[in-house]
Amino acid sequence: MAKKKVLGILGSTKAHSSNERLLKKIGEVMQEHIDLTIFNQIADQPHFNPDLDNAEVAPVVTDFRQQIAEADGVIICTPEYVFSIPGSLKNALEWTVSTVVFTDKPLGIITASASGEKGHEQLQLIMRTLGVDFTEDTLLLISGIKGKVNNEGEIVHAETLHQVKQFSEAFVAYIS
Repeated sequence: MAKKKVLGILGSTKAHSSNERLLKKIGEVMQEHIDLTIFNQIADQPHFNPDLDNAEVAPVVTDFRQQIAEADGVIICTPEYVFSIPGSLKNALEWTVSTVVFTDKPLGIITASASGEKGHEQLQLIMRTLGVDFTEDTLLLISGIKGKVNNEGEIVHAETLHQVKQFSEAFVAYIS
């Protein structure tokens, strides 16, 4: 079976964030089954303006849309900021509203933060609105992430490692 092309959307704009390290680790765990490309340019996207969406949009927006469209599946890995998803992630997702790039696209959602519950719920609502497909098994909430992933990207918390492996297996099965 050929490897599936998966786009990992990084919801954090912080360099070397826990979410970036976690997403890279998940790519390693699934490397026999997927080729993971990480999109980490959400901070480079202009502020969403529906009046500009019909005109020629910024190249970073076009690239983002194209990478989603060409992927067999998408994994969003994000922190929670003030009980919500980061504004830059919401902005990036808004640039896809007038398209069908997410429609019926297999999706995994990982929220890794201090708490993360509210952001996790909001992201699911947003993605359902965009017509994305996901299951309970392709959702992962990791609370207290800072103590669970070290600076080298190793998952040092046994239960979290187990959950990541379960998520990875479910996601691979879902996009296959």
